Amino acid sequence: MKKYFLVILFFLGSVAGMAQQPPAFWNEISAFKAIDKSTPPPQQAILFVGSSSFRMWHDVSAAFPGYEIINRGFGGSQLTDVIRYFYDIILPYHPKQIVIYCGENDLMENGITAMDVNNRFQTLYCMIRKNLPDAMVDFVSIKPSPSRMAVRDQVVAANQMIKNFITSRSKARYIDVYRPMHDANGNVMNDIFKSDMLHLNEKGYAIWQKAILPYLLK
Repeated sequence: MKKYFLVILFFLGSVAGMAQQPPAFWNEISAFKAIDKSTPPPQQAILFVGSSSFRMWHDVSAAFPGYEIINRGFGGSQLTDVIRYFYDIILPYHPKQIVIYCGENDLMENGITAMDVNNRFQTLYCMIRKNLPDAMVDFVSIKPSPSRMAVRDQVVAANQMIKNFITSRSKARYIDVYRPMHDANGNVMNDIFKSDMLHLNEKGYAIWQKAILPYLLK
């Protein structure tokens, strides 16, 4: 009887520990909030938000001199994570422009399709539009990562769906980085990626800088 009692106590303790676990990426979000508290960022700036392709763009402000940029890329986030933390790392800044790169990691989740990514983006867009009606919303197309060839068709489909959605909305634009990351023969340029064939190197970010710059608001 005592043995079973100890097993039950262990199980209840494990459940309680699991219940206390913070949601995914909470440590990174908490770090952002701490930075914001010690050094309040400017209001009406340009917010870059999304996954690690933005997080690892360490010199993004230097890439766009003359623009006030807040970079809130975090972890290997999905659109659901950006939605979860909308009130933590989007709304408080009251940005005049929100540049989003996200959706690629979503497609690596088992069973998630291009339609799911499109629906998730629409949810995020509606949250932005409801709370920040004057903000410009720009979606940076999902990139053609060589390490994720298995979902390439879904990437193309998701990009097209989101582009179709955006073109029917005001103050929303689609920024194409997918095509510029191919060479003249239509092949993805491998030399613009780090060794993991997922994240961009300096040459890759130079392509993004050229594609994104014409869309930034002064």
